[in-house]
Amino acid sequence: MKVILTQDVHNLGKAGDLVTVKPGYGRNYLIPRTMAVLAGTAGAKQIEHQKMVIAQSQEKSRREAQKLSDRVENASCTIRVEVGEQEKLYGSVTARDIEHALAEEGLRLDRKQIVLDEPIKALGVYAVNVKLHRDVTAKLKVWVVAK
Repeated sequence: MKVILTQDVHNLGKAGDLVTVKPGYGRNYLIPRTMAVLAGTAGAKQIEHQKMVIAQSQEKSRREAQKLSDRVENASCTIRVEVGEQEKLYGSVTARDIEHALAEEGLRLDRKQIVLDEPIKALGVYAVNVKLHRDVTAKLKVWVVAK
């Protein structure tokens, strides 16, 4: 079964690619989740049109991500945590904590977009990467302070 991907699919391809998949995978997973459309037998003209529509959609989402990137770059969030002796954190600061702190400031992001190599375990100021689109990444300033 030949399908055209409408969004990036891990280990399969990028948006706009024409790929061959097993019929069950395409019919039961990719197409119902709008991750792909059936590459019909109408020919190359229809496929090129679908690729153009997908490319326009991707460009629109990239522009929106760029606008959001400017807001994220100018924002900072403060996370107040419990600390013990020698200013050692009880637990750590995770992407979920950063997501909640940003939501309180009116900036809605999904925690999956916040890229932490490892949880934050000390007080200080951190520059955290936020992946808004496959081509757009922003730096967010996170302040971790004691209560």
